[in-house]
Amino acid sequence: MPLKTEYEKVEAYTTKDSSIIRELMHPSVHGNSKQSLAEATVPVGGETLLHKHTVAEEIYNITECSGIMTLGSEEFEVEVGDTVCILPGTPHRIRNTGEKELKILCCCAPAYSHEDTELLR
Repeated sequence: MPLKTEYEKVEAYTTKDSSIIRELMHPSVHGNSKQSLAEATVPVGGETLLHKHTVAEEIYNITECSGIMTLGSEEFEVEVGDTVCILPGTPHRIRNTGEKELKILCCCAPAYSHEDTELLR
């Protein structure tokens, strides 16, 4: 399995929370073992569904545009360069408030799985 990916060759898909994901590195595909790295895209005016992960810790790094992050009972603005840690069990979602696609690098440890994603409300 390759431990290198090329962005253009990685197909995007939609996750349970409605974000468009491009798995840049994932154990089930690339041979790494403990984490995943993906690019999430949220369209203009869009938002992910409120959800939580029982096991995975996530780190979001905003790479394009801006939005409003819901993290537990808090809501706050995020913009390019901001990084947010989402602890296991914490309800979260992100809304795009900008005029172009919101792009986020998402690191999950252990790696992202649909089975570890619980939709809320």
